[in-house]
Amino acid sequence: MTIDSTADIIIKNNILIVDDHPFIIEGYKNAITRYHPEQYHFYIDQAKDCQSAYNIITNPDTPVFDIAFLDISMPPYAEKNIYSGEDLAKLLSQYMPNCKVILLTMFTELLNIKTIINTINPSGLVIKNDLTFDELLFAFDKVLKNNKYYSESVLKMLNQSEENTIQIDQFDKQILFHLSKGTKLNDITQYIPISLVAIERRKLNLKELLKIEGGSDIDLVREAKNKGLLF
Repeated sequence: MTIDSTADIIIKNNILIVDDHPFIIEGYKNAITRYHPEQYHFYIDQAKDCQSAYNIITNPDTPVFDIAFLDISMPPYAEKNIYSGEDLAKLLSQYMPNCKVILLTMFTELLNIKTIINTINPSGLVIKNDLTFDELLFAFDKVLKNNKYYSESVLKMLNQSEENTIQIDQFDKQILFHLSKGTKLNDITQYIPISLVAIERRKLNLKELLKIEGGSDIDLVREAKNKGLLF
């Protein structure tokens, strides 16, 4: 953020918008440019996928962004291990640590939302179904003024009873991760400091927890991803 030294003070902000739908980008730009135009001037850069966003963020000539709008689900950039808006948020924290990130998602599972908040801690988190023109401006206003903003659906999920929330420990997460990579059960003991018997027991417990009866490891991994336990 910079401040113009002219008589009428104009605050300049650099904005990044990343989404794989051009019409959504245009909608964001339209809303942002209507935010107090007499007081703010916005330089807006945009990207359509993880690769183009990566190139913008890592380019030394790119101005430091004040706020970034990142869609979570986008075409990946596997070569650089950038698979989602969450990965881009982590990249921004490395290159532009003061950039405020607003994540937008279609996720409506409590575990997905909690994982995003715990791992990224974004300045804003919006369920796309909540998004309207006015809602976008309200979120932008809150974040611009150094406040957190969670959309209505996010707040409802966070406030709902957590009695049925699935909780697993670090060993379970590692087992799921290695299963998702195709690691054989006998070989997982090379990566996790517990016995093969313990790993087998934990795998059975995970299947019971996720209500998978007689399913394969592929079924277990798929359901774990659906529940936000594995990305």
